[in-house]
Amino acid sequence: MIVRPFLSRGWAERRGLRLWHVWIVLPLAFVTAIAIAAGAFFAGWDLLGARELKPERRIDSKTLFDLVKLSFGVVAGAGALVALVVAYRRQRVDEDGALRDATRLHNERFTNAVSQLGDDSAAVRLGGVHALAGLADDAPTRDLRQTCIDVLCAYLRLPYTAEADLPPGDTEARHAYLAQREVRHTIIRIIRDHLRLMPQPPRSWQGHDFDFTDVTFDGGDFAFTTFSRGVVSFDGAKFTGGTVDFRYAEFTGGWLRFNGAEFADGTVDFTGAEVTSGRLRFNSAKFTGGTVNFTDAQFTGGTVDFHDAQFAGGTVDFSHASGTAPAGLPSSGTPLPAGLTLPASW
Repeated sequence: MIVRPFLSRGWAERRGLRLWHVWIVLPLAFVTAIAIAAGAFFAGWDLLGARELKPERRIDSKTLFDLVKLSFGVVAGAGALVALVVAYRRQRVDEDGALRDATRLHNERFTNAVSQLGDDSAAVRLGGVHALAGLADDAPTRDLRQTCIDVLCAYLRLPYTAEADLPPGDTEARHAYLAQREVRHTIIRIIRDHLRLMPQPPRSWQGHDFDFTDVTFDGGDFAFTTFSRGVVSFDGAKFTGGTVDFRYAEFTGGWLRFNGAEFADGTVDFTGAEVTSGRLRFNSAKFTGGTVNFTDAQFTGGTVDFHDAQFAGGTVDFSHASGTAPAGLPSSGTPLPAGLTLPASW
């Protein structure tokens, strides 16, 4: 597996602080302080009415001394301001250095985890999966977390032979299939667990993008997850067996796409799922076998589309679903394709 490194040098430079050089800032600060002090002195002079040095309007030594004290007080305040700016600058530089150190350590761990994920041994690959999940949890930035998620999704997109396509009687091929299946299902379980968490850092993955384009699914558990913001793509995915469980999942924002997906066998279960916002797309999806269950699903918001979907076999059941009927489904009173069940209210 070839994965681009986390950060290029150009990215790091753009991410770095854009601070003026000290040899520019300090002279400017001192000149500004002197100008402020002079302004304060002459403002005080003006307030005292001494616009000119005339014999009939003299400033006694006490008044002059007070003006001098005021000027030096302003200078001292400006000096304190300069010290504050320097301290703030130092803090920013320290924080940026800490982020660079954390990113460098993250990249080292990332390289090791990806190496494990590409190992021939399924046990080592499982270790790499958990290492990447831990890296995502510890990521110092959102972009670094997204990179870890992208790698896990990329593993699922690798070529995968379904059980039905294995050579008959080939024990070695079956063992390899079972090992690979365990790694893939572990990735799905880890994603599920992180999508069940509240949408706050550090461990929730809600709001991130997940690219399952063209992935072959022979099972997987997304039950009770929340999809909020981000783009989750199942475009072109193939559901070939087992149960892919979306029961009571909540779709509260973002995009969830099954455009062009093929439901050929097994069960995809959306029982009790709730769509309150965002967009759920099944455009041009092919329902050719198995069961897709939307029983008791609630379509209370957002948009759900089945435009150009093909119902050519299997069972698609919307029994007891509530809310607004998804666009693209046959309208009330028209003949339904075999296997498609809609609630009477639609």
